[in-house]
Amino acid sequence: MKKLLLLTALCFSLFALSACDDIPLNGVNTGGDLPGSADPETAAIVTAEDGFAEGRMGDVMRTAFFDFTVDSAYTCTELDTYIPSEGNQLLVADISIKNTSTYSMPMFDTDFQAQWGGTGDEDYSLPVTDPVVDNQAPESYEIPIDGTVTYTHVFEVPADSKDFSISFQEYYENGETGDVFFVYFTAEDGSAA
Repeated sequence: MKKLLLLTALCFSLFALSACDDIPLNGVNTGGDLPGSADPETAAIVTAEDGFAEGRMGDVMRTAFFDFTVDSAYTCTELDTYIPSEGNQLLVADISIKNTSTYSMPMFDTDFQAQWGGTGDEDYSLPVTDPVVDNQAPESYEIPIDGTVTYTHVFEVPADSKDFSISFQEYYENGETGDVFFVYFTAEDGSAA
């Protein structure tokens, strides 16, 4: 929970959250299903129960503001010219978001964080903010009503980790928090690619 509270303090003062649809060149689209996500006929739609939701890669995570899906994820030792600090590797994840709200949704790259293994105060990472890859999530962006975006998120994670989760915590304009969503997966090793 300390990790989530820290994320709250670092992340945002949002009015609400939302997103999703098909992807144009700038990452934003206006209409359609989550791009890159699992087959809508077989994809699990996960909602929170008692303040918590747990899903897997390809599941549609239904928040109060938007639906999101972790479409893919891999680890690597460097990306373009970005080399992680000693003892770390990079986790690269594509996340699709569909705005289900009745207003344009303000978003931040730090809305999503990566976790691994333990429950310590240091067992999580916020995304790298410097642009590393094309279509990387900008520090802040807005998703139009019924719009969809797919952005790449890059995290520095321990070099020996392969099992991860990516989380999202609902935050409201009045400062209260809502449900927390975790997507669990084993990342493929993309270093050899």
